[in-house]
Amino acid sequence: MADGSGQLGPHILHVHGSFSLGGKEARAVRLMNIWGGRARHSIVSADPAAMGARDAIDPTVEVDFPDGPSFAGKPGLARYRVITAFLKRFDLVLTYNWGSMDAVMAHRLAGGLAGGSAGLPPLIHHEDGFNADETERLKTKRNLFRRVALQRAHAMVVPSVRLEGIARTVWKQPAGRLHLIRNGIDVARYAQSPAPDAIPGLIRAPGKLLVGTLAGLRAVKNIPRLVRAVAAHKDRLQLVVVGEGPERDAILAEAAAQGLDDIHMAGFMDRPWRFVGLFDIFALSSDSEQFPISLVEAMAAGVPAASMDVGDVANMVAPENRPFVVSDETGLAAALGTLATDADLRMRLGAANRQRAQRDYVEADMVNAYSRLYGEALASPMILR
Repeated sequence: MADGSGQLGPHILHVHGSFSLGGKEARAVRLMNIWGGRARHSIVSADPAAMGARDAIDPTVEVDFPDGPSFAGKPGLARYRVITAFLKRFDLVLTYNWGSMDAVMAHRLAGGLAGGSAGLPPLIHHEDGFNADETERLKTKRNLFRRVALQRAHAMVVPSVRLEGIARTVWKQPAGRLHLIRNGIDVARYAQSPAPDAIPGLIRAPGKLLVGTLAGLRAVKNIPRLVRAVAAHKDRLQLVVVGEGPERDAILAEAAAQGLDDIHMAGFMDRPWRFVGLFDIFALSSDSEQFPISLVEAMAAGVPAASMDVGDVANMVAPENRPFVVSDETGLAAALGTLATDADLRMRLGAANRQRAQRDYVEADMVNAYSRLYGEALASPMILR
């Protein structure tokens, strides 16, 4: 922990189910980069192979990736004792989504908050959404597990109104523990016009508009659905997918089956303000989202959006864009078709989305909220400011 001279800073542990660069990872990395030398960080992942987001961390940030205990496996007291001993090395523990819940349960069973009998640091849990196995229905056993595990957490953070409701009514989180902090970005960066070659290897098909999406290529993102929706207008639209993950081959197979031969799989790309403005239309085809940062990025770049009606998306976009937030694949294809044929409409929606992002999704508000919450947990409210 930092002393009176401000040296060292708190040592923060981040526990992820996976650390591939998605929304929650991008936010965590952005906060780390902004805080710079005010804190030290250690990052562990229940899936040790999924660590792609580490490349986005600023080289000046003090961070390591320790060989800690396994955070994946069957619940068990012996495992939890090992995890507890590991947690004690840090000043603050931040856990993210279901994949980190063993750390939360170990903390709960060991006895709690900083200064408690177990000598554990405070723990703050973040829930940003669900994987494919909970898109249709939340699992009862996981709900019960969360209720028990979170009882001694210092706080729980959610980015969306829908998740706030679930946390309150299903996971029984008291109002004093629950914090709604909306994701924010540096909106001014997205006002810049991107370079035409900002996406390496992209060759724009003559006469076609670019439909772009940013996502970790996981099943829950359902990019094959977007492939089919774009394929319905393949004479006018070209699909660009920015992201990497295990579903890459499945996406390419669907594109081949649909005759979408000009799809561009860009792979992982950081600093999205450099290229999001190249898209004529942003599309979101996920089965489950809560408050997707990629949508905010597209809005800040002045891009109209066609999206599945998931999480808070309908309330995130400008009111003018809401008719293009739809309930099924047919609707997604129709939304893309309408946007493809009306340049004035695209311009109006893009301008309205940019204005909404500039008003409601300013990064400074998000950073201040996290700085205040983490500082209070560390009993030093200004330590990250």
